[in-house]
Parts: sequence; C-alpha cells; structure tokens
Amino acid sequence: MGSDEPKFTDARPWHRVRLTGYWIDKNLVTNAQFARFMAATHYVTVAERKPRAADFPNAPPEVLVPGSIVFTPPLHPVPLDNGMQWWAYVPGANWRHPQGPSSTIKGRENYPVVQIAYEDAEAYAKWAGKRLPTEAEFEYAERGGLDRAPYAWGKEFMPGGKYMANTFQGNFPDKDTGADGHIGISPVGSYQANGYGLYDMSGNVWEWTSDWYRPDYYKMLTANGPVAVNPKGPEESIDPSEPGVPKKVHRGGSFLCSDQYCSRYMPGGRGKGEPSTSTNHLGFRLVKDAGPAISRDMTTGLGK
Repeated sequence: MGSDEPKFTDARPWHRVRLTGYWIDKNLVTNAQFARFMAATHYVTVAERKPRAADFPNAPPEVLVPGSIVFTPPLHPVPLDNGMQWWAYVPGANWRHPQGPSSTIKGRENYPVVQIAYEDAEAYAKWAGKRLPTEAEFEYAERGGLDRAPYAWGKEFMPGGKYMANTFQGNFPDKDTGADGHIGISPVGSYQANGYGLYDMSGNVWEWTSDWYRPDYYKMLTANGPVAVNPKGPEESIDPSEPGVPKKVHRGGSFLCSDQYCSRYMPGGRGKGEPSTSTNHLGFRLVKDAGPAISRDMTTGLGK
C-alpha cells in the first residue's frame, strides 16, 4: 500500500497490509439509489440544512443559507496556487441540484450521487446495512490485483490509445476538452472495470472513506511492525495545511484530476475533506464484511 509518485508525499512509505475478507460495491452509489433512501427515510442532507451561526461565528446572517461547494471554472487560465479561484459556495446546491438551483438530476439517475457530506454517506450506509470502506480496503480494491502498478489498469495511462477513467483533459481549470468522452461527471460504469470487476475506482468522483486523515499515518504504521492488520486510520486527524480542522480521507480522484494540478486518480493518491463539506465531485460506495465462511487474508479480490 502507498505510492512512490513524487507529488504524493503523504502516501509514503510503501507498507504491507493484511485485510480480512469484505465485499465492495462494484459501482458508486447513484442518484437513483440515493433517491430511494431519501423516499424511505425522509432524511435531510447537510447541504439542505441551514448552516448554524454557532459554527460560523464570523459569517453575516444573510449568507447562512443552505448550499454547497461547486466547481466553477474561471473564464481564462489562472495560476494554480489558489483553489478558491475555481470553487464557489452556491446557495441551493445539493444532491438534487448538484451545480445549483437551476441544475437537476433528471435523466441522470445512473450518475454518482454527489454533494454528499460524510454523515450523509454514513446515514445511507446504515440504511443499506453496509459501511464506508477503510482507506486500506479502498486501495486494495482499486488496484484490482495489480502489484504497485502506477494505474488501476496497469502501467500505461492510455493503453492502446484508450481512456480508462474520467479525468481532466485540456488546460486546468478553465478548459476541459472532454477528450475522454465526458466533460464533468459521467454515468457509473462508463469506463472499463478493473481486475476485480469494479468501476470508477479511479476518476469520475472522489469517494469518502472512514479513516481520519493525517499525512504521517503510513510512517506510524511502519513503525508499529512489518504488517498492518486491518488498519482503520489514526485516532485523530491532523492536516498541517489547516491546523485544527479534522478531515476524513478521500480516495480515487475525480473528473477534475489532471497531471497539471492533481493526478490523485492514481492508486495511492490520497485526498482529504472536512466531514461536513460536500462538493459536486465527491460521492461514495460501500462495503460489507464477509461472513466467517469466506473471511480470510485478502490475497485475491472478492469484488462483487
């Protein structure tokens, strides 16, 4: 587990992990699936709730309205040193309206549900009788049986000239050419499955995992012994770039990943997010523990 990609400083060192058996969804949770959950439970997502003044003491009351974070590309090239240039808080953005009130999921039932905060994903998981994957479980599944390959499908980014994942082409962040067949999010299963029969483990949308984030966690694991057994992340989160803001690990990358800025669709690439924050490039899939009859050290993938 890990990466030797120079830009992935928080994914070092390589370390050995042993996992007991588990089942993982072959696709991300879709809009249609989430809609069934909403109809059955009448749950209200974090993005649909009015922000509490106590959580944002310096915010004027008029800006404390339900909404979420939306990728908003600039009209021209910009320096890549400030992500605020292409992200905006959009009132009315939520899972039903991923890019704001004028957007819709009608006709996009088979797209991944997005604008999902961590507690939203946990609520769905409880209803479905499953759970979010650990970071280690996600990486094992993403690799699809390949040992330390740079991509989830092998050694080449475009084997035979074929795109294998939904990522960003063109000039980030202002111009996505859609050379891979999609500008923005794509329906689940639009690209070839990996070696375990799993779709969109790399690219399309980031995915929540259950682990807290800290950049030195892999060093902590290797200091504790030669093999980490079922690691579940550190007990607390530390992010030196935002001290005091706990974050959960995101995995898999998204349609915004580009070698110009973020190539973390590559296995081992780690993202991070404050649990109450949702965006239009973040979703989830679930796992379920295997029964005693098939629970074992993971030497082959179960992937169904």
